[in-house]
Amino acid sequence: MEKCPGCLTDLNVVKNGLNKDQKQNYLCKSCKKQFIDRRALVYRKFSGNTTLISKIIKMLERGCSVRDIEYIEQVPRSVILRIIERFNLKINLKQQVYKSIQIDEMWSYVGRKRNKKWFIYALSPETGEILACVVGKRDTKTVKKLYDKIISLKVVIEEFCTDNWSAFSKVFSNCCHKIGKQFTRMIEGVNCLFRHRISRFVRKTCCFSKKLKNHINAIMIVIDSINKGNAWAK
Repeated sequence: MEKCPGCLTDLNVVKNGLNKDQKQNYLCKSCKKQFIDRRALVYRKFSGNTTLISKIIKMLERGCSVRDIEYIEQVPRSVILRIIERFNLKINLKQQVYKSIQIDEMWSYVGRKRNKKWFIYALSPETGEILACVVGKRDTKTVKKLYDKIISLKVVIEEFCTDNWSAFSKVFSNCCHKIGKQFTRMIEGVNCLFRHRISRFVRKTCCFSKKLKNHINAIMIVIDSINKGNAWAK
């Protein structure tokens, strides 16, 4: 008889019908868990379990993969993916005037390595917050989307600092634009933080999202942590 993955005993485990794939379903009379082929079907009310949801989000912030969380917390993968899908971030800016913002890009992929997605974002070195970001192709059109997002924030930005990529020069040509790695040192450090916190950004990684929405929301979870000042905690 199968052992219960909850209480690790087979004393009170009985057969409990077949699932839709015609696989044997088991019921543990001790802890009331049902499971199929050693995989627990955890019957918790996840939507109302704010403690568990908060814990999963914190683990995602700290770089834990979906499979790691599934193993540690004994939570179905579908539940973790649902939490990622439903994560909604609203960026609340800390001030109305910024002396400068630094802009840089990082690449990753969704589904397959040939399907590259570039993450381009704007960081304030004064407050350490991320003001806006976009995910898309590495072209002028994507940079323009970021610029439009920044303008829609209705804040005063005195200067934009980027590297010498031509798309930045085209989009920010009408602004006070500083070009050079010496002006983007802080954002390069944040890029390193992203690689520590999101395995999708690690060079030569095998970790990726199958859905673009999950990819973006996984990034947003870490951005929320950065803006709250939690990402730098050891």
